[in-house]
Amino acid sequence: QVQLVESGGGLVQAGGSLRLSCAASGLTFSSYGMGWFRQAPGKEREFVAAISWSGGRIYVADSVKGRFTISRDNAKNTVYLQTNSLKPEDTAVYYCAAAYYGLGDRSPTRYTYWGQGTQVTVSS
Repeated sequence: QVQLVESGGGLVQAGGSLRLSCAASGLTFSSYGMGWFRQAPGKEREFVAAISWSGGRIYVADSVKGRFTISRDNAKNTVYLQTNSLKPEDTAVYYCAAAYYGLGDRSPTRYTYWGQGTQVTVSS
């Protein structure tokens, strides 16, 4: 079965960095666009960043542009989210998701498979 497993979350001070990873199994990773979303307590899940199946298209939310970078390594079936200059408002559970031949979609409804999430907490 398909599994997406996030890792790399944790507690960090404002201004710090974390590298989130999402390891995929049970699917042909190179055929899937990958996305990162986040959900803070009491808020809706929001788009963070996405990369197309080919890696040729990348989209990043305005709220994290210039601070977060998405990348993928098809040889390792893994997508990454490098988070820099973290702010307390970045505190959330971060989820990765997979969309078949996705082109870097912002809508969560486009994604078929989801991970369980990894907690990122940024202290001020």
